[in-house]
Amino acid sequence: MNSPLRRFKAEIFQALAHPTRIAILELLEGGELSAGCLIEQLGIEQANVSQHLAVLRSKQLVTTRKAKTQVFYSLRDPVISRVLQLMKNYFYAHLKESRAMLDDLESESNGTTKATIRSRGKAPMATAASRQRSSLRQISSLGKASLR
Repeated sequence: MNSPLRRFKAEIFQALAHPTRIAILELLEGGELSAGCLIEQLGIEQANVSQHLAVLRSKQLVTTRKAKTQVFYSLRDPVISRVLQLMKNYFYAHLKESRAMLDDLESESNGTTKATIRSRGKAPMATAASRQRSSLRQISSLGKASLR
């Protein structure tokens, strides 16, 4: 069950399991950058960036080159960029599905709510559908935030 390939994949995904490490890899998609440039662009502490770079180096996702006192980082293999792009596509596909489901639920709810208000003379209490709409709105807002 625990084949070497599965272990390898799991270790790579563990290395990708932090937003800062993903941000580092995305910055390196544009080419080699110095550690100082990465720190500046990420806007976080040098020690924090160094720890994340150590994880990426240990999993051989990035390579280093020293020039005098500076260390430059680059992607070891551009295939990791494709993996990140596929994950982005996966996220957007599911976000679109969630938005469509939210639209459907809102359409259904608007018709039901209006009829319920007329028949009872007051607004209905929160239902499972309204809780689901709320959850989907949160997911949708996450997607909108990631687009910025």
